[in-house]
Amino acid sequence: MFEAAGVAIFALTGAIVAARKGMDPFGFILLATVTGAGGGTLRDVLLGNSAFWVNDPSDVAVCVVVALSAWTTAYFRPGLLEGWAGRKVLIWADAAGLSLFAVIGTFKGLSAGAPVLSAVALGAMTASFGGILRDILAGDRPMVLWSRDFYVTAATAGAAVTALLVGLGLPTAIVMLGGLTAGFGLRAGSLLWGWAFPGLPGKL
Repeated sequence: MFEAAGVAIFALTGAIVAARKGMDPFGFILLATVTGAGGGTLRDVLLGNSAFWVNDPSDVAVCVVVALSAWTTAYFRPGLLEGWAGRKVLIWADAAGLSLFAVIGTFKGLSAGAPVLSAVALGAMTASFGGILRDILAGDRPMVLWSRDFYVTAATAGAAVTALLVGLGLPTAIVMLGGLTAGFGLRAGSLLWGWAFPGLPGKL
């Protein structure tokens, strides 16, 4: 259930980018699917498993539904997804998907017997890879490189807190809440208040 929610949220961000680029329905489906499934696919491949959507295509179906719904909205309400409101939805949906996938990826890594540091890395990859693919395919600079904003850092924080709470033997609900709070909170602070690493001397 949680993975499906993360897939849907990230798929929406892919569809919003497709709307901004004026793509056709297949472009919407491609960006939505790559964004929604990209991070989890990388995680599963690194763990030596089949990608999560291969044997159960329900998550791909979710991406297609989200994509076509977004295309229909963009067609009948031109400008709705491309403007300021769409931009805000993109940023905050991406933050939500980032934090959720960081937690899920870490859980999957730990469940597969990966060492803690490897599981944290898998969580960060799951959270960020789909968005990187989305931006590259759309011809944009990946969001992780836009600025010094906390992005992969936020994903890593959510993954690390998840691994820590699992190690403490806390209930799954508390682990999920803690990981989500850490990841989303750090990303939200970066978006709202400019939390970021200092720039290198002499660089913009």
